[in-house]
Amino acid sequence: MPRHGGDRVAEALQAHGVQRLFTLCGGHISPILAAAKARGIRVVDVRDEVTAVFAADATARLTGVPGVAAVTAGPGITNTITALKNAQAAQSPLVLLGGAAPTALQGRGALQDIDQRPLVEPHVKRFFKLRRVRDLGPAVADAFALARSGVPGPVFVECPVDLLYDEASIRQWYADAAGKGSSLPERALRWYLNRHAQRMFAGSQDAVVPGVQTVYLPRAADSATRAAAQALAGAKQPLMVIGSQAVVRAEHVAPLAQAVQALGVPVYLSGMARGLLGREHPLQMRHARRQALREADCVLLAGVPCDFRLDYGRHVRRSATLIAANRSARDARLNQSTCQACRPTPVLEQMQAPRFCVADTMDLWIDREKDGLLELLRRIDGLIVNDSEVKQLTGKTNLIQAGRACLALGPKLVIVKKGEHGCFVFSNFFHYALPAYPTETVVDPTGAGDSFAGGFMGYLATCDTISLWNMKRAVAYGTVTASLTVEGFGVERIASADMETVERRYHELQQFVTGG
Repeated sequence: MPRHGGDRVAEALQAHGVQRLFTLCGGHISPILAAAKARGIRVVDVRDEVTAVFAADATARLTGVPGVAAVTAGPGITNTITALKNAQAAQSPLVLLGGAAPTALQGRGALQDIDQRPLVEPHVKRFFKLRRVRDLGPAVADAFALARSGVPGPVFVECPVDLLYDEASIRQWYADAAGKGSSLPERALRWYLNRHAQRMFAGSQDAVVPGVQTVYLPRAADSATRAAAQALAGAKQPLMVIGSQAVVRAEHVAPLAQAVQALGVPVYLSGMARGLLGREHPLQMRHARRQALREADCVLLAGVPCDFRLDYGRHVRRSATLIAANRSARDARLNQSTCQACRPTPVLEQMQAPRFCVADTMDLWIDREKDGLLELLRRIDGLIVNDSEVKQLTGKTNLIQAGRACLALGPKLVIVKKGEHGCFVFSNFFHYALPAYPTETVVDPTGAGDSFAGGFMGYLATCDTISLWNMKRAVAYGTVTASLTVEGFGVERIASADMETVERRYHELQQFVTGG
């Protein structure tokens, strides 16, 4: 059983195969360092906190296991920002453990006490702010999974000093801080600090075995993979560019090199992919990349965005087939002109007599293929869109006006998603708002909008008729589906849900709305 919170953190690091912990030693995080050393994890003490995070970043790139750094509170954390931003831009998985002032004294001028969230949060995938000892190990496990899932990147876990030291010492510290006076304010302070300590250490005696979570990795649809294979097979002058993202998992580097050789397509290597094929491989090209891009009739970008390194895609000729394999949908689309084969209406033309056809659009279509999107809207029954996209599509700044303007474009039903604030529903017969299901556990909001659409259409698919009443129920079921999605990474939570849970949440949502 862990002796203190630092043990819990170190156990989680050990469970994830961490061999080195980079740090600049500080009192706020000493229990983590001592516990890590006791478990055989090498603690590497550097001269500046930014160096610790750079070293963790390098470790992640070389091993495929998220690098770990631990730094003290306040200035120790602000010193890491440059390295954190570098890891974020490079899509490098790492976990930064940051100290913090005692939970009861934050915002009251404690040693090195600053509000760390607004400084760090823009540069990480998630900022974990902890308040209970028992949450330390699970938060580190979540951080490791999140750092590697989807588009890799840094994750921050804030570990207040009073969660890390042993319970007896912290309770004594709080008792000393409360004093022994008998006045009403002093007694109230003792009561508050004692209650605070009880909440902080609640459940900390329970044995927790740190577990390694399943990592969500994006996967291209089979149809997209087949289309890419056909394009490469039919190309007369294909070309590949492979970048850092393709080698983010060290165990996949050798199979990737074998696949490149099997394809036999000339390739340029960039970023961390340099050296993938050895020094003198005949497929590897090193010079005149701009000219090669201009001449290729099929270009495969593997983990490489069309950014400044490819001159923003300007040298890929418009008649070429461009294949973007990337974990980031944004990077896959970056600076690319829209391919005619990706226009929305041909998809609709493949459907045979659909009963009710709904589109879920995105800013890409609005920005680059608005004429095609407007053509589609005239031919479908419903549109699901988020609040920023409906404003972008209609030019209206008011959501009600934007929803009505969207109806005028053709669909019979328009649903405007507002994330945690629920949705607006518009039709020619009714307009109404539905709140989100009030879930308390939000792990990852990615995919909530897609699962909302899936739940909505899934319910309608069970109905004999597409009535107004059934559409209202479908919106509620979509809301419930989204509430399940945000409680896990990818589809892990929704995949484990049963219909009993779905129906219970549906009726709870109904009660929230009606007050019954």
